[in-house]
Amino acid sequence: MATDTTPPVAPVEVGVGPLSAADVVAVARGNTPIVLAADALDAINTSRAIITELASDDTAHYGVSTGFGALATKHIPAERRTALQLSLIRSHAAGSGPAVEREVVRALMLLRLATLATGRTGIRPDTALAYADLLNHGITPVVHEYGSLGCSGDLAPLSHCALALLGEGWVDDADGHRRPAAEALAAAGLKPITLAEKEGLALINGTDGMLGQLLLALHDLDALMTAADIAAAMSVEVLLGTDAAFAADLIALRPHPGQADSAANLRTLLAGSGIMASHRDPDVCTRVQDAYSLRCSPQVHGAARDTFAHAHAVAGRELAAAIDNPVVTTDGRVESNGNFHGAPVGYVLDFAAIAVADVASISERRTDRILDVARNQGLPAFLAADPGVDSGHMIAQYTAAGIVSELKRLAAPASVDSIPSSAMQEDHVSMGWAAARKLRRAVDGLTRVLAVEILTAARAMDLRAPLTPAPATRAVHDAIRTRVPAPGPDRFLTPDIDAVVDLIHTGALIGAATSTAVDPLR
Repeated sequence: MATDTTPPVAPVEVGVGPLSAADVVAVARGNTPIVLAADALDAINTSRAIITELASDDTAHYGVSTGFGALATKHIPAERRTALQLSLIRSHAAGSGPAVEREVVRALMLLRLATLATGRTGIRPDTALAYADLLNHGITPVVHEYGSLGCSGDLAPLSHCALALLGEGWVDDADGHRRPAAEALAAAGLKPITLAEKEGLALINGTDGMLGQLLLALHDLDALMTAADIAAAMSVEVLLGTDAAFAADLIALRPHPGQADSAANLRTLLAGSGIMASHRDPDVCTRVQDAYSLRCSPQVHGAARDTFAHAHAVAGRELAAAIDNPVVTTDGRVESNGNFHGAPVGYVLDFAAIAVADVASISERRTDRILDVARNQGLPAFLAADPGVDSGHMIAQYTAAGIVSELKRLAAPASVDSIPSSAMQEDHVSMGWAAARKLRRAVDGLTRVLAVEILTAARAMDLRAPLTPAPATRAVHDAIRTRVPAPGPDRFLTPDIDAVVDLIHTGALIGAATSTAVDPLR
């Protein structure tokens, strides 16, 4: 019998200090186990002692001895304060619509646990450990598309997660089977918890859903921006364009860091191109400059890179935050605050969606140029094998155009659309969750638009033979040809597009380009 020699994955330690973005992705997507650090348990014990002392106090303490939101002036007697927490979770688990993705739920759960670990919420250690157990056993509460206004945090999504701790509601188990929470807990050898004072609030009052989705999107967008540079390089090459506008000294005249990185990638990807060398002789090529969609690729891609860098900075600050209301301070006070408002995260989610739409837009314009016989420098119309009988990539461009049109709609900001709630107590909200949901769709759309461009450019590269492409773009072409046949009569195109989408998702195309590039890609 063979022995599994795969080394165990080191767990992510959740302590008082902030998690990294990589930790969140590893737990959300890679099922990396987690462990609560000793300093976290100490901090949790310390703040819990403060809440325990206040639990029998007649003085009004929000969320401990009062109702919530517009009911904050309602005094709750000591004997009803644990029932208050149970009622909070049940009433706030009011989401509706389709279930959101497993990785989103795992990300938001990990981020809520990270706040619990700071010792600023008054949670009991056993409750925090039970929350960690859900993640480690692969039990994923069913969280719905609609329900969060992004203030006070992502209340409904987090309430569905807290409900599962109580053995109520629905979850997906580690095998992906949907079942009642109580049944899944029992099958995993776990027991439901009973909430104590303040714990219901501690479990639901954070920006964890919108932040988790931002971190996942940024992880994907970092790779997609390299893929966008690959797509642009291939398009410049097959359209017999020039790399002169990407020269380092010209790019340095406008010192935006993202622009410099994108231009450096284009120079690296196009180095050694036989196709480009074929028309460098000024007696042969009379073209002075390329169309904007080619020449300005580093400017557009670079602006998007800088936008995402700003979003990374905001996400990093949010990862270092301890968000709850009320919050337990280091000197023993329990204070109400507004740190749960999702504006900082909501703004960058919207900002990122704008950049995504524009990168997709310039990509689609390059695709269209490759297909247009009036502009593609001698390639057949739509790259068809027999134009007229065959349509080539005509409708693939329609697909890209349709996605770009939707991305423009998704670029309309959610964060400007506040709707008052809770009888005007919560009279300005962030809509950060909605901004996060549309960004996820936008990231998927950008991936598909880039896949259409790369697929089209690879076909054009074949049609430029016997001219030889650059080593890096040729490696990308060859990686595509392991999954997609060479040009020929029309065929079912959806599998070809999906294959390139998969090659982008897995990093295979970036890996291919990097394997032969003269310099590392940025």
